[in-house]
Amino acid sequence: MRSLIDADALRVLHRAARILLDDLPQLTDRLVAVLQEQEPAYRTAVEGDAVATWQEVHRSLRHSISSLLDPRGARDAARRCSWKIGATRAEQGLPLDAVLHAFRLGGSLVWQGLVDETSRAAPEDVRLLVHVASDVWEFVDEHSMIVADAYRQTERQMAWRRENRVRLLAAALLDGTSRIADLPEAAEALDLPEHGRYVVVAVEATRSAGCTGAQAALAPGVRVHWHTGVDADHGIVLVEGDPATVVPDEQPPGVRVGVSGTVDGLAAVGEAQRLADTALRLCPEAGGTVRLTEHLPAALVASNPDLAAALTDRLLGPLAALEPADAEVLLDTLATWLACDGSAQRAGRRLYCHRNTVLNRLRRYEQLTGRNLSRPTDLVETTLALTAHNLLHRQEP
Repeated sequence: MRSLIDADALRVLHRAARILLDDLPQLTDRLVAVLQEQEPAYRTAVEGDAVATWQEVHRSLRHSISSLLDPRGARDAARRCSWKIGATRAEQGLPLDAVLHAFRLGGSLVWQGLVDETSRAAPEDVRLLVHVASDVWEFVDEHSMIVADAYRQTERQMAWRRENRVRLLAAALLDGTSRIADLPEAAEALDLPEHGRYVVVAVEATRSAGCTGAQAALAPGVRVHWHTGVDADHGIVLVEGDPATVVPDEQPPGVRVGVSGTVDGLAAVGEAQRLADTALRLCPEAGGTVRLTEHLPAALVASNPDLAAALTDRLLGPLAALEPADAEVLLDTLATWLACDGSAQRAGRRLYCHRNTVLNRLRRYEQLTGRNLSRPTDLVETTLALTAHNLLHRQEP
């Protein structure tokens, strides 16, 4: 008895579905009108491209009704149609809720059309449609899920493409390969003005902190776009006031920050990045902020490793004949004396020795190297040689 009822119900369903299929253009008109009335997002879509919206609705209704007549044969085509609608509407930015609402409205209209046509042709058969109602609404639910999956997957792909494009644009700015024609797009993608004043901040990369940790190296409220690198994270920072206020002098222990000079426009960010990297190489291991404009002589050495090695060998090479501990004492004394502005007394306090001990060590350095620390040229060369020595020593494995 159950199978007979189901067979009769399918007969009634198929008869009404064939009539709806023949009347598909009118059914499409009605659904488009309902969408315009009840769903603001589709109202905008119809106003933007009425023909494309009508064709999409017509296609979806045709596949839906065909699936009622031949579920197995029409299933794949119907699923592809629903998937395409979900993906297309995601690309267009139509809200997912609006798309799902449209599918429910379409399902309601088809169901109402089946009931109305059966009531007109054979009122006594309306009761049989109850036996196939679950099939109709299961179809609507299934295709709503397909639409939602397609929409979300397309959204993820679009987000990945946007993020990748932003990364490529930022990388091109920082390495100096960005084309002039790409600057407006880069400015929009990075949400920074094309012709603003900028500094680049290089923060030694820490994989545990990433750009979140790098952001902490800046003053609050600074407009910046971070680009994560292998050895350093780079911030393209918009300077809207005093450049010195962009990055604090004090940093958390171990955080090393290099700051370029100010440049004009995004087109100059590549040069600023190279300057920031140079400043970062000058930053002590203990951490802190190094502004390139305050360390230009040392930056000259740091920017040329071959020159740094040659300078070190010429000014400090004779110390290699000493025992390593003795050489280290002389270098430490020389560096401390220079840091104390040439005051032997202050250097002695830092080194926990008498000022005369400091002076004796300095004279020994002069005897070994043939330099005279009272002569400005020798003093400058020695200062640069110490900087070069520290840089080369830091790079050793």
